[in-house]
Amino acid sequence: MFVNPFATHFESLEEFADRVSELLQCPITIEDANHRLIAYSGHEHYTDPARTATIIHRRVPERVINSLWREGVIPKLLQSEEPVRVAEISEVGLGNRIAISIWKNKEVLGFIWAIEMNEPWTGHQFDLLKQAAKAAKNLLLQLQIRKHKKEERIQEFFWKLLTGHFSSSHDIVEQCHQLNVHVYPFFSVGIFQFQQHIQTQVERQIDYLLKTTQQLAIPLYTIDHQRLIVLVAPSSNVYGEVHIERFFRSFMTQMKERFRVDIMMGAFGNVYECYTKIAKSYEEAQTVLKMKRAFPHQLANIQSYQHLGMYQFFDLLFEKKRHGDFHNAALEKLKQYDAQHHTNLVETIETYLDCDSNVNETAKTLNIHPNTLAYRLKRINEIGNIDLGNMSEKVKLYIDMKLDKYRTT
Repeated sequence: MFVNPFATHFESLEEFADRVSELLQCPITIEDANHRLIAYSGHEHYTDPARTATIIHRRVPERVINSLWREGVIPKLLQSEEPVRVAEISEVGLGNRIAISIWKNKEVLGFIWAIEMNEPWTGHQFDLLKQAAKAAKNLLLQLQIRKHKKEERIQEFFWKLLTGHFSSSHDIVEQCHQLNVHVYPFFSVGIFQFQQHIQTQVERQIDYLLKTTQQLAIPLYTIDHQRLIVLVAPSSNVYGEVHIERFFRSFMTQMKERFRVDIMMGAFGNVYECYTKIAKSYEEAQTVLKMKRAFPHQLANIQSYQHLGMYQFFDLLFEKKRHGDFHNAALEKLKQYDAQHHTNLVETIETYLDCDSNVNETAKTLNIHPNTLAYRLKRINEIGNIDLGNMSEKVKLYIDMKLDKYRTT
């Protein structure tokens, strides 16, 4: 007669992990779907450096996760309910293991990891591990229900921060403590623009990457149609932007390589210290996205508001220009000349300024001879009465040309 060794009440997941370890005679760790440690068995058996680091930091080290992806282990665990044998990966301190996913319908709730001791596993041990995964499902579901209720409150709190609901930094910190959200000394708001509306499966993949990254902290995030909005917290303000840019590149690459999800662009606002500035950083990130759409070529490699340069001021300048406060007679003369003589002097001078007044680079971009470019620049000087040696004139002309393009987007 079959007897289920897990058909009993467990006071905690730790008690359950000890029971699994007792039956399998090996160390056991139980993780959630994002590789955060939930429970582990006692230390009477051998353990390895990867397990020790997981227990100390309450999460699997990122280098271990990356190795498991590279070796194809995690993709197997996300596709099958059967145990997966994991060969030793010595460079990250991971010994031989047997792993299994904990499933509810088509969703992975977590994983059980068992260190394989000296003797190869028997068929009975594999059966026990499968029974353990089924028994763990209900225990993890109880955790998930509590987690979802808390996340709903955190989501509401984050939107209040993004929309400037709080005027006091003290109130924000107090709310963070109540919701168990860690307060970091530096932060920025970032936005990832996806190509399509973010569906449930992609939400899970996003959650997985955000909660397994250890490049910087992500205390809060939310999804709004095609956008993922994150609060990122670099460890330092000195190299904060560099670390955020590195995280953005890594996140976009991993979404594509691991899950075949393309992200159109990413953007983030300035790094601040006062949490009342979250709404401001969010607004800045939105400005970057807006400018990247309007000027995709010029801003293709720009992600931060700090590096947006003159484009930071385009909304303000365009509003002034729309009310007739600005007029560039030189640009109007060049436009009229182009229209009457079917020339392209405006394109020439814009490309010339795009190339930072580099004659050879401009000629190459326009696919013309440098002598031809020199003649056109001379005509631009004559027709528009523009002194191309005067930085102020060049800057004004350049901004007005870009504002004209911005108006038509």
